[in-house]
Amino acid sequence: MIIRLLSAALVAGFLAAVVATGLQLGLTSPLIIAAERYEAQAETHAARVAPWTHAARVAPGLPIVLAHGHGEDGPAHGGSGAAPAWQPGPGLPRMAFTGLATLIGGVGYALLLGAAMLACRREPTPERALAFAVAGFAAAALAPALGLPPELPGSEAAPLAARQAWWLMTAAATAMGLYLIAIRRAGIAIVGGLVLIVAPHLAGAPEVGVSPSALPAGLAAQFAARSLAVSFVFWAVIGLAFGWAWQVFGRTAPAPARA
Repeated sequence: MIIRLLSAALVAGFLAAVVATGLQLGLTSPLIIAAERYEAQAETHAARVAPWTHAARVAPGLPIVLAHGHGEDGPAHGGSGAAPAWQPGPGLPRMAFTGLATLIGGVGYALLLGAAMLACRREPTPERALAFAVAGFAAAALAPALGLPPELPGSEAAPLAARQAWWLMTAAATAMGLYLIAIRRAGIAIVGGLVLIVAPHLAGAPEVGVSPSALPAGLAAQFAARSLAVSFVFWAVIGLAFGWAWQVFGRTAPAPARA
């Protein structure tokens, strides 16, 4: 069972990474590059106007990588906050790093998807796995994006630790709420599920200080929409591929020997 789960997750993660990386390079990476140009222009202007202010702004920090944290162009994004200690070079290194990060995330999400289905005693088929994958997209990407939409480099953002804590709380609460609504289906369970889904948004995402930004609002909105679209495709491919691979590896598994 474990070998079958790992094999299906590897296949699903690889296929999803191939599709998502291609979409990222064509849809969101150009927007990130454009935002970096705006950010560089703003830093140059700030250095000319107030060199001491510019030096404090670009002081290196300690980045923490998380699914919703800001980083390289990935299926799920957060905002920027700390200056990265390392970045892949432009061109092929950036493309390779993006693909590798997406592959690792895809395999990890596929493992979680398969484990969740088995824990819920649902046989992984393409149709059922797709339904669970849509729920995963809602919990890990869509619900957090209502409070912390995907942001481009140079965007104003709340402190990184606060954003990560809110993302984790929202993703966990949404996943549990969907489980109570879709799996348990009892009246009290449905009410509890709705409360869990709404609670993080009533508490509110970390607030961002309002300050002028060089990024056009249209560019930021386009990036948020495209990021969520890529994330949906990413999760959908994970679900379909995992269900298909699970069936394939189940047929090819050797039958147990009979005494």
